[in-house]
Amino acid sequence: MSFQIVVQPSGRHFSTEADETILAAGIRQGIGLPYGCKDGACGSCKCKKIAGDVTMAEYQAKALSADELAQGFVLTCRATALSDVVLESKQVVEAGAFPIKKMPVRVQALEKLSHDVMRVQLQLPAAEPFQFHAGQYVEFLLRDGSRRAYSMGNAPHSLVAGAPSIELHIRHMPGGKFTDHVFGAMKEKEIQRVEGPFGSFFLREDSTAPIVLLASGTGFAPIKALLEHMQHKGINRPTRLYWGGRRPADLYLNDWVIAQLALMPNLQYIPVVSDALPEDHWTGRTGFVHSAVLQDTPSLNGYQVYACGAPIVVDSARRDYIANGLSEDEFFADSFTSEADKAQG
Repeated sequence: MSFQIVVQPSGRHFSTEADETILAAGIRQGIGLPYGCKDGACGSCKCKKIAGDVTMAEYQAKALSADELAQGFVLTCRATALSDVVLESKQVVEAGAFPIKKMPVRVQALEKLSHDVMRVQLQLPAAEPFQFHAGQYVEFLLRDGSRRAYSMGNAPHSLVAGAPSIELHIRHMPGGKFTDHVFGAMKEKEIQRVEGPFGSFFLREDSTAPIVLLASGTGFAPIKALLEHMQHKGINRPTRLYWGGRRPADLYLNDWVIAQLALMPNLQYIPVVSDALPEDHWTGRTGFVHSAVLQDTPSLNGYQVYACGAPIVVDSARRDYIANGLSEDEFFADSFTSEADKAQG
């Protein structure tokens, strides 16, 4: 049995089968619903149910509170329709969804950017173009059926005809099945399988609002892609990048960012370190990276914020920035939920 899903205020509609989530159905049919982790952990796909009935699979309380559930909000990544449904989602885009593809990729290069971050360059099949928005992610399809998601760290225009490739920034999680392989046995020319593009994290180019880019750790990867895209398109909106790490070495492409400042005169860069040691000789900003934004801009009314990284950073930023004037519709996030994060009840 199938049901119709209508998304307001855009009026877009699609069908969903009884055995798939609303989000999965939307992705399958190219509908640009907002989402992030697809596992009920980040809350990016939250929207209001105006009419109809759904059943919700297990999700994390931080993604959807009891009060929000009582107000009619649902997570489309965990909601399965029991009838025709009307949703309210202001982030639906008319023409923003590229085809989702499964494809073999070849490991083209491995480069350690820090003691625990590896840049993995993946060569894509040349026969069929791979389209994506700067800021989106791909998922590795592992042999046991599990998946691992990583944001692409380069913009679409950088794909070279005939030998297109994407870069990923992968942090080593000791004991992690996939990252142990990346930092151990993975070799150049190795074949993997990926699927993508996924995610609704990309620059909203119809706005002229000043931009705050907020990254923690390898959350910098999609931010790097956004910066490359902005430079390529000549987007010169006032932009401030805040990149946070525990120690200076965690800002693993600091020199690359500094080089962009000469090319993007409207870009400001504020690196923030939370746990510098004396031997680091750190003289820059300290503390929590999301707090540094409010120290510089107490009111975020009229801004757009793009936040990527650890869930605690993204969640804290969303809460505090909206409390300080940011419109909820102008906060775009990609929360880097690990397998451990997803397992939390």
